[in-house]
Amino acid sequence: MCDKKINEDCCGNCENEEMFFGDAVTEVEIGEKIPDFEVEAFHENDVRKIKFADYRDKWLILFFYPADFTFVCPTELEEMADNYDEFKKSGAEILSVSTDTVFAHKAWKDVSPAIKKINFPMVADPTGNVSRAFGTYIEDEGLALRGSFIIDPDGILRAIEINDNNIGRSAKELLRKLQAAKFVREHGGNVCPASWQPGDDTLEPGLDLVGKI
Repeated sequence: MCDKKINEDCCGNCENEEMFFGDAVTEVEIGEKIPDFEVEAFHENDVRKIKFADYRDKWLILFFYPADFTFVCPTELEEMADNYDEFKKSGAEILSVSTDTVFAHKAWKDVSPAIKKINFPMVADPTGNVSRAFGTYIEDEGLALRGSFIIDPDGILRAIEINDNNIGRSAKELLRKLQAAKFVREHGGNVCPASWQPGDDTLEPGLDLVGKI
């Protein structure tokens, strides 16, 4: 059974037992099912409890960033907000995640022109447990690295991008990766080459293709 304190911080049940060993949290890897955390989020001007499992049957983007009231973070989150409708058209929900509280999220949204644009849930991870599980937590700072995770409708992790906190990410590139992941899920046997965009040709791996690219 998982440690009681970790378990309560996590999700309130033991479904994630394989992810927790005492005080150690193992990191989820590509091809593995993500743990079903229950978290608080600031969304639609209210504090809500959500579970990652609530988003099964759709794609999920987890967008970790270091902290509210910073510098690169609002530029990234504004881009995600500007492209939110495109993510939704691709069948995805976005959850931004930082180690701030929901109250800090609200205070930031109240005053920042960029953050006012956000319509997706802003998850609070003050314990760092979610960030640890996804390998973004900086132990000596209590902050998360810039990490983007694409999870399929079965809850399986399909793509990871983690940057140094001085390097901002591209919402359009993350959307492209989502579209590629969705395409290969829906078209078994096909793979997307470099810089693939919807409508571009794909590849069907086989012996007849070896050495011809």
